[in-house]
Amino acid sequence: MPSKPKDLKSAAPRLDLGEDDPAYSLQDAPARTQIPDNIGHRERLRQRVLTAGAESLADYEILEMLLFAASSRGDTKPLAKALMRNFGSLSKVLKAEPDALRKIDKVGDAVITTLKVAEILGSRMLRSVVEKKNVLGSWQALLEYVHGVMGDRHIEHFRILFLNNKNHMIADEIQHSGTVNHTTAYPREVVKRALELGATAIILVHNHPSGDTTPSPADIHLTREIIEAAEALKIKVHDHLIVGHNDSVSMKSLGLL
Repeated sequence: MPSKPKDLKSAAPRLDLGEDDPAYSLQDAPARTQIPDNIGHRERLRQRVLTAGAESLADYEILEMLLFAASSRGDTKPLAKALMRNFGSLSKVLKAEPDALRKIDKVGDAVITTLKVAEILGSRMLRSVVEKKNVLGSWQALLEYVHGVMGDRHIEHFRILFLNNKNHMIADEIQHSGTVNHTTAYPREVVKRALELGATAIILVHNHPSGDTTPSPADIHLTREIIEAAEALKIKVHDHLIVGHNDSVSMKSLGLL
């Protein structure tokens, strides 16, 4: 006896609606397999970069795309906007201290490491412009570099650029990090490190988190102490740069060296 033809509707695979749901039909299957909206959004951002260039992205969208590396599938737009809202700019997000970043909801190790890698990538690109050059002859590039690595920071850092006898930068090191508005550098430590590296000259750099680049009496006193200690060992202090949010000043140009 010939077998009865199978009921195509009853043979169809059941989806989330449930077998007894009267709304179930074969037409439901395509809708249920659509790409999630946030995945489609990622692809749209990628295509925009490919067709219109990365310049077409807003700062929060650049941050959003950076965060793709920290989240394989999640929607990164809300976190990108939260970070921008909290810190105020893309630069400040990248330079934020890990402890400050952790205060933002959904920021963990993966997000922090992604942001810190992006930060160091930017600073190394700036550094590559001044490396193996006489920094005194590439002063504008040097200012862009120190502002890139020191501006927009919430904590004061004191760093030293160590130079050889051709005024090429052989090392760039943070000597001390302080509170929101104070750090301490010890002249003997500065000179000792210069000798260890074989440096014949140095440039001092520190930032003012307040944004005001006016040298303080403490800045002037410290600079003169370092100059005195360095001169005794024939190490030249070329300048002391103070970096703010949007600019930097040279203590030498102010007649303070």
